[in-house]
Parts: sequence; C-alpha cells; structure tokens
Amino acid sequence: MNADVIISPLISEKSMNDVNLGKFTFKVFKKADKNQIKKEVENKFKVNVLSIATATVKGKKRRVGAKRTEVALSSWKKAIVKLKTGQKIDLFDVAVAQKS
Repeated sequence: MNADVIISPLISEKSMNDVNLGKFTFKVFKKADKNQIKKEVENKFKVNVLSIATATVKGKKRRVGAKRTEVALSSWKKAIVKLKTGQKIDLFDVAVAQKS
C-alpha cells in the first residue's frame, strides 16, 4: 500500500483529555490494519507504540444546496494509539489559555 496510512490527527475535547493518559487519536486509511498503523506512527513520530484500538465511524447524512438534498458522507476509521510512558506527539500540544 503506497498511500499514507495516517490521514490526520483528531483534535476534540475527548481526544485532548486522552493525551494526558498517553493516548493519541488519528483519522486513518479505512483499509489500514493495526500493524500498518503502528509502523507508520513509530516511523513518522519516532515513538514506541504499546497498543492500538481502531473503530469504524459510520458516515452521517447532510443536507446541502438550495434544494436541501440529502448527501451521505462516507464512513471513516479512527485509531487510538497508546504510547510508552513519558512519550508524546507534538501535534497534540495546545497552549492552555490563562484565566484572569
């Protein structure tokens, strides 16, 4: 498979809470298996992967255009990657705003 396995990081409130536990969430190629995801994450970010959980997210329907016709969005796969303790991926570092 020549295509990139990792499509993008998933930044959400839940995924940012998981960062504290050493878990990082990515949108991945739909046909990628856990071994391919592990190799890609380790090579791209120079980290050690302990485990991977994958889930296929069902596509939703959206209404678009002037006539509000329904369009189905395609399903996609997400992978939650657990890293060795003390390691992190810099893409998920977000500056926390100071409360005054």
